[in-house]
Amino acid sequence: MSRRMWLVSCGLALFAITLHSQTKVSPTPPGSLPFRTSWGDPDLQGVWNYSAGTPLERPAAFARKALLSDDEFAQAERQARERTNRDRRDGAGTNVDLGREANEFWFERPPTILTRRTSLITDPPDGKLPRLTPEAEQRRVARAAALREGGSADSSEDRSLAERCLKNPANGPPILPPTIEILLGQMFLFRIVQTPEYVVILSEAMQELRIIPLDGRPHLPRGIRQWLGDSRGRWEGRTLVVETTNLHESLSIAGFPAGNARVVERFTRSDADSLDYQFTIDDATTWTKPWTAAVPITKTNGEIYEFACHEGNYGLMNILKGARAQENGR
Repeated sequence: MSRRMWLVSCGLALFAITLHSQTKVSPTPPGSLPFRTSWGDPDLQGVWNYSAGTPLERPAAFARKALLSDDEFAQAERQARERTNRDRRDGAGTNVDLGREANEFWFERPPTILTRRTSLITDPPDGKLPRLTPEAEQRRVARAAALREGGSADSSEDRSLAERCLKNPANGPPILPPTIEILLGQMFLFRIVQTPEYVVILSEAMQELRIIPLDGRPHLPRGIRQWLGDSRGRWEGRTLVVETTNLHESLSIAGFPAGNARVVERFTRSDADSLDYQFTIDDATTWTKPWTAAVPITKTNGEIYEFACHEGNYGLMNILKGARAQENGR
């Protein structure tokens, strides 16, 4: 099936789900409940932006500070904008300048890049990832050694899933925006659509579609692995709780394999323009204890558009061609 036919099929499926649900519900009087759907569930619908410049782990400079002061926040925000300004021309002739081939005109920046928090991680309290298990540490050392010994472009499989147009890891689960310099402050959007039986999350980057059932069905057998994992949702008061297992072995979370991870996400509509989004990662094969992070998510009045990743994806081809040319001494 072509990608366009796939998108059309997904759209028709969403339409069918919505139409089916509309025949089964009775409207709630307007204004009777804040941020509620017509059938009474908390209303999370809309287009949301999850870009964030706040690092996952707390920098050493703020080792004992969970929040920035007013002066620290203003300075950090100014420095972040200076670092990510794509109109800068310093370093001409270097790879750093080459990375600015698309200038600032092509980017939509949010009003603020950072938050006052010094890390996205909220637990452990020090804002750092927990210690690795001995097995995970051995895997990390072995992987680093393999990368040193082998090339980073021996084949397409050596490149990231995003470069290969297979998946945008930031879309989740968990939703975890990239903080590398080239993307800092860029908008990352997704749309939430709800029915009484499902919550659907459509991400703009890679057009990834998560369909989360709310009917209490069991998870898939462990051997069935999926790029978006196997998600099951439930309402706890105003909060949508989504538990995801069965993540594909090729995926990673915070730089470590995600195949054994259990991800629990919590979505709460805190006001008209904000989602309180938190997630907890539990993977006893990688970390010595679970850890939790919170990502700021804000409402946007914009739309999401087609993300034609494979069309004109010359970057991957050129990386491989360049590697072969280096091997041949050219």
